[in-house]
Amino acid sequence: MNMHNASWVRQNMVSPSARPASQNGSFEWARKNLFNGWLSAFLTVASVVSLAWLAMVIAPWLGNSVWRANSLAECRQVLDGAPGACWGVIRDRWPQLLFGFYPSHLYWRPALAFVLLFAALAPVLFRSVPPRALWFSAVYPGLAYWLIWGGSLWFPVAAYCGLVVAAAMFRLMGRASRGLAFATAILGVALWWIYAVQPSSVLANDILPIALDPVASREVGGFLLSIIIGVTGIALSLPLGILLALGRRSSLPLIHLLSVTFIEFIRGVPLITLLFTASLLLNYFLPPGTNFDLILRVVIMVTLFASAYMAEVIRGGLAALPRGQYEAAEALGLDYWKAHRLVILPQALKISIPGIVNSFIGLFKDTTLVMFIGLLDPIALAAAIRANTNWQGIYWELFIFIGGVFFVFCFGMSRYSIYLERRLKTDHR
Repeated sequence: MNMHNASWVRQNMVSPSARPASQNGSFEWARKNLFNGWLSAFLTVASVVSLAWLAMVIAPWLGNSVWRANSLAECRQVLDGAPGACWGVIRDRWPQLLFGFYPSHLYWRPALAFVLLFAALAPVLFRSVPPRALWFSAVYPGLAYWLIWGGSLWFPVAAYCGLVVAAAMFRLMGRASRGLAFATAILGVALWWIYAVQPSSVLANDILPIALDPVASREVGGFLLSIIIGVTGIALSLPLGILLALGRRSSLPLIHLLSVTFIEFIRGVPLITLLFTASLLLNYFLPPGTNFDLILRVVIMVTLFASAYMAEVIRGGLAALPRGQYEAAEALGLDYWKAHRLVILPQALKISIPGIVNSFIGLFKDTTLVMFIGLLDPIALAAAIRANTNWQGIYWELFIFIGGVFFVFCFGMSRYSIYLERRLKTDHR
């Protein structure tokens, strides 16, 4: 018997067949995702009907938009009784919404500071930017302060000298004890900023005057104010939150107690209470005649508030790490700070990215609360514009514009967090 000619042995594989038409394409996707049961079908139909109704209501209002008008009455005259949006208020008042009452001939200064902000953030946010560009990220805060508020260039330079003094004292005392060196550095920079910045900047300006026209803080408003408070709070709350999270997990009783007390107190108090404290009560604890800028007070309170929540987010990331990571760092012979800098914190921060960005977004939106203490954020300026006789009665256009700008910033932060999570993903799942 010739076994090679056995009829039950397949010589050629059958080519694969195409999927049935009923299980392929958009029809099958819709059946699985939109009409998978009676409840899913009802919700789909209700959503479509609601969107269609909204489109029918909003489309005529947006379709009859008026951009060239100097008052609401002029808009209504152009519309002649038809429904329509009066975007003329945005065209007429957009500089005020962006810059507040900042002098119009100096708009180039905050605009330049905003453009340079992206150059300062690029080395921090993107791996493709050379690390040597980080020097500009370190210089940018003082440069932005000088551009926005003006005055002598030597004032921010003198403030940076305080950091040099702190670094020198830390290196000098670090041979004895890290804790003592850290405390000495903080004390040194605090004394420098309180007693030496102003005299040294005045002396340097007398020798080589380099200055811009000063701008008072009461003239800073709109989205410029929101960006100043939001970006400063975001930049400072992350490192402070890391220190507070480590302090709460510390085995040293005093540091643990101070960190827990601070975090629980701040988290138990509404932000608006802290803002009123910064606006009204803080001056009572300062020496008579002390000029403590209101925006600086607000930035400090917002930073402290955000740091407490940031500490809990990072503490969650630290708690999520398995104990083996700590033991591995100890097995490598790393001390406490090197272990956290090289092994623990990189992993904990990666785990905490969604919570960190969520806190950043919430902080940026909470900057609108400063309107209750008299600062002219975009919401407060919208109320001022609506009180004007030319635009009295306008409502939706202003808040749609303000909400759209906030959405752009918050959506950008959200998309960057997704990009960062993908870039740092190492499990390949």
